Amino acid sequence: MLDNPVKRGRDKTLVVIGFVLLGSSGFLIFILLLVFFMSKKRSKCIMGKVAVLGMNLRVFSFEELNKATSGFTEKLVSGSFATVYKGIVDDDCMDNKLVAVKKLENAVKEGDQEFKTEVCAIARTNHKNLVRLLGFCNEGLHSMVVYEFMPNGCLADFLFGPSQLNWYKRIQLAIGTARGLCYLHEECKTQIIHCDIKPQNILIDESFGARISDFGLAKLMKKDQTRTTTAIRGTKGYVAPEWFRSNLPITVKVDVYSFGILLLEIISCRRSFELENEMVLADWGYDCFKERRVEMLVRKDVEAKDDMKTVENLVMIAIWCIQEEPSLRPSMKKVLQMLEGVVEVSTPPDPSSFISTIQ
Repeated sequence: MLDNPVKRGRDKTLVVIGFVLLGSSGFLIFILLLVFFMSKKRSKCIMGKVAVLGMNLRVFSFEELNKATSGFTEKLVSGSFATVYKGIVDDDCMDNKLVAVKKLENAVKEGDQEFKTEVCAIARTNHKNLVRLLGFCNEGLHSMVVYEFMPNGCLADFLFGPSQLNWYKRIQLAIGTARGLCYLHEECKTQIIHCDIKPQNILIDESFGARISDFGLAKLMKKDQTRTTTAIRGTKGYVAPEWFRSNLPITVKVDVYSFGILLLEIISCRRSFELENEMVLADWGYDCFKERRVEMLVRKDVEAKDDMKTVENLVMIAIWCIQEEPSLRPSMKKVLQMLEGVVEVSTPPDPSSFISTIQ
């Protein structure tokens, strides 16, 4: 029987269509597999995260953080309740795998409260002058907070160590810190009082910008709440007087006071209290201002001595911040405006004059 050319053509067409369909199916299968693996990777990124106050935070196990820190070996800084370690996290979803792991040393009631406070406080924030929270671990007796690693250490290293920053860089760090505090006080949905502003808690990022860290002692306040009462918090030398007076409420002005002490340290590269000569920086700073010899505060700084008008302005801002009467202290918003030159700095009174008068 002779082949039917019409039938042969039809068969060839069917074969071509079959190959096309198979090719399309293969391509479709490839696309589906690609989507599957991408989804799997994405789900792996999402897995282990929980929504905390509207943010996705990675929940780490103790085993993960023990491995990340090589058994908690490289210590970055140590405090009363916690030690911070450098770590490397195995996470494809993170751009920078270097992290700082803050480990609470004792799983006591106070420590657990500090942990919860820090997670809540940092999770609510989003500002370039604040350290960003990446995740946490709350497993059995282990409570840890994981946040982005700051490669240049803390401000204290550059104020009191051998490698001091130049005058203009120190001014920028002061302004950056003020911006971070202004955000906490004025712009957060829930107002935050940091309660422990000091050079050790101002970290330096890769661009040498100031990042406020360590919210472990922070006090959260509701939007309609302007004052609170609580046990004394903070570090000696930076603690506002109202902490020691039961009749005075605790407000955001405690951070303003601490910032004033910090600003004097930034100006002079001296500690708030020097044990060897029993020098209280706040008292000495005001004495230098009152006696019109603020150059004594920067006597070893050539750049600052060539910029005495700025030195005097910064000293006046610091003195306004350390007024013993909280109501006389400016808000952090006004402090920032004075630092930026938007608002003129007026002559401050003796920090203790108002308290002395009412007593």
